[in-house]
Amino acid sequence: MTWSSPLLSLDGAVEAGGQDSGVAAHYGDPIREQRGLARATVERPVAVDLSNRGVVSVSGEDRASWLTTLSSQVIDGLPAGASTETTLLSGQGRIEYQPHVVVSEDMVWLIVEAGQNEGLAEFLESMRFMLRVDVRDETADVAVIGSTVDLRGRAGVPAEAVAWQDPWPQIGVGGTTYAGTSPHPGEGWQYWEILVRKSDLASLRPEWAGTMALEALRIEAWRPRYATEVDARTIPHELDLMRTAVHMSKGCYKGQETIARVHNLGHPPRRLVFLDLDGSEHTLPEPGSEVFAVGGKRAVGRITSAALHHEAGPIALAVIKRTVDPEAQLVVRDDTSHVAAEDAGDDSPEPAVVEYAAAQTVIVSPDAGQAVGRRNRDDFLKP
Repeated sequence: MTWSSPLLSLDGAVEAGGQDSGVAAHYGDPIREQRGLARATVERPVAVDLSNRGVVSVSGEDRASWLTTLSSQVIDGLPAGASTETTLLSGQGRIEYQPHVVVSEDMVWLIVEAGQNEGLAEFLESMRFMLRVDVRDETADVAVIGSTVDLRGRAGVPAEAVAWQDPWPQIGVGGTTYAGTSPHPGEGWQYWEILVRKSDLASLRPEWAGTMALEALRIEAWRPRYATEVDARTIPHELDLMRTAVHMSKGCYKGQETIARVHNLGHPPRRLVFLDLDGSEHTLPEPGSEVFAVGGKRAVGRITSAALHHEAGPIALAVIKRTVDPEAQLVVRDDTSHVAAEDAGDDSPEPAVVEYAAAQTVIVSPDAGQAVGRRNRDDFLKP
């Protein structure tokens, strides 16, 4: 069933498209909303409506140990209130789901992208066998709201609400990182996703910001998102998800062979990069726009996310080939012929290509894998 948030009735609300359809992209002033979200406090709470996201609950005595055996993360033994993230992989190690995981007293909650809840619930049901677990798709009744502050007990949000705190960019127990940058630009990133009843959504009283505001702050923090950075070929190494979503010392799980082989013997074929874009075009490239090395004739990657940041200007994340020179200047080519056709009323306009000069900042090192470019959590705890 298609979801349409009641908050779209607020003054100025403009619905988002694509993966965020059903909730507001903004409420009339995206940059002001972004500043408000970046500077939110518990005294001045700001929230983002993410009520189109999927929510699945798992209860029963075997819930934590069972989810641990299925996924790339250790959930068994986490105390009530703990947050983590994990991946569910194909046999080839490719990411199929990237749930945000929060543990409550008698439940494990899984937050996924819009439209993924049914597939995730069906997969989990198929893996129950004789174990004491109960899987429920809670999406029809439970909404997600995001914020840069913990909203529990504020703005009408119940103090006892379940809340996921993003572990990014900390390196979790059993995790490792392929990023060569220290300090990490996401160290200031603080983000929560809070579960509320959908029937209570319209009565909440934060200042609302749209998804455009959240996306800009997420990109600035180098934070990969399933709906944007993941495609049918993505393995966790390429996005630096090894720091938060993969435990390198846990037991067997589907896709583990690829995780271990690439980590110990090879290199991920692609790598995530951060791009500072030329702002002279006063537009942003569409996700999927091809990335080229300056002077090159073949694309070396694609834009996954782009946003106008209130301080940094136009920025983007892209996934490119591992072998691209980290010092290379890049250019993004956005084929906007479909826009030209609509604007001109012409069924067959001349192709229009907008080019954006792009300076890359390495997120995942080209040398990541094997014994090079890997740092684990203990390395960051040494005096």
